[in-house]
Amino acid sequence: MPEKTVHEYDLKRKYKVLYSLLKDEVRVCALSRIYLTVISQDYPIMPRYTPEQLKKRNASVWTDVQLILAPVQFIVFLAGVIVTFLYWQNDQIFSFYWVSLAILFKTLFFGLLLITGAYFEKEIFDKWIYGKEFLWEDVGSTVAAFFHLLYFVMAYMGYPKDVLIWEAFLAYFTYVVNALQYLARIILEKLNERRLRARGAI
Repeated sequence: MPEKTVHEYDLKRKYKVLYSLLKDEVRVCALSRIYLTVISQDYPIMPRYTPEQLKKRNASVWTDVQLILAPVQFIVFLAGVIVTFLYWQNDQIFSFYWVSLAILFKTLFFGLLLITGAYFEKEIFDKWIYGKEFLWEDVGSTVAAFFHLLYFVMAYMGYPKDVLIWEAFLAYFTYVVNALQYLARIILEKLNERRLRARGAI
């Protein structure tokens, strides 16, 4: 097969895979809208803050820490996805070292959010992790952390770069899904706080 034809075939294959990933992302967004509709009702799947917990949350230093670190982590995530995507498109642009470095920084920030989040939950809910109020967010964070760390385990075991690239994409994808849960939480808690203020509960 001529070199040009091989290159065109490789590009078509890559874009086909990327299109598949984007379709999955659209499905996740659609599901998140359904999820947001369901949990906005009085279901116990994602319990709202009580007035006392809201006061603790608004006064907690860990709330401010989370609000600062979360956007920084998102910027690190975007940088990591761009670096990984560029290398996936053309491995001659830069060394694979930068792909690993990008997911390393992303994993460190993710771990930092997990630790500070545990202090937040302890202060507000008196439980370090897996409290009923934050159960699904904590489960999502655990899954995302697993796939972030799995990259380095697979790299240590000598998996080829092509496999590591897809594992990196998978780790980033789990972060997106988990972030959507936290975004749903923020929206719902704003609505809950507004409702409590209207009732004079806070």
